[in-house]
Amino acid sequence: MVSHAKTDTRYREPLVAFADARDPLFRELKTLIGPHHLLPEDLLPGAKTVVAFFIPFAKEVIVAHRRAEGVAREWALAYVETNRLIGDICQEVKEWLGQEGIQAAYQKATHNFDPVNLEAAWSHKSAAVIAGLGRFGHHRQVITPKGCAGRFGSFVIDAEIPPSPRPREEFCLHQKGSQCLYCVKACPVQALTEQDLDKQACYRRLLEVAEAYRDLGLCDVCGKCSLGPCAYYQ
Repeated sequence: MVSHAKTDTRYREPLVAFADARDPLFRELKTLIGPHHLLPEDLLPGAKTVVAFFIPFAKEVIVAHRRAEGVAREWALAYVETNRLIGDICQEVKEWLGQEGIQAAYQKATHNFDPVNLEAAWSHKSAAVIAGLGRFGHHRQVITPKGCAGRFGSFVIDAEIPPSPRPREEFCLHQKGSQCLYCVKACPVQALTEQDLDKQACYRRLLEVAEAYRDLGLCDVCGKCSLGPCAYYQ
């Protein structure tokens, strides 16, 4: 479906991985993120597998954003189009599985968070890490074998699929001991530091971008932190 997506945005080959819906790491998210965070069984009673996928942007989208002083229009459009594509994928898969007697449920790609504490009700990135798609980098983005420049989606099903192995090695250069921190230097509002992330400062920047690209739809995106060496691997 990604290869035939009717979008102006181009993509590389997507990644997919699976997690046991009863993996205790999902319950740990209620501590790491907050007690409001949903469990797979909250999305779908009888949930057995969480399916997570990553849609990596084509290299030209990344290059355009690197060259732009602010947020490149290509990047903003990729955010809007890919969020819509993720919803289409989840809905189409849900309908197809339903015909096979398998139930599925999902949360939308974004804008499912509390605007006060900026915490999601269901974290697609955390689901991706638990499923083995990648690991969190210093910039709080998930770095996969194809990099981190792209979008994540996930859905829950009531059928058993063997869980994917989780990578043991770090993909973030800084967390591997290298003096990188490209992401810190790239943050236009200094929301990301070597020590922490100021979520409110980051979100204020996203709202500024959303206002600038109102013609594209809801476009609260920046992603300058995700353009370093970890942006694109394959």
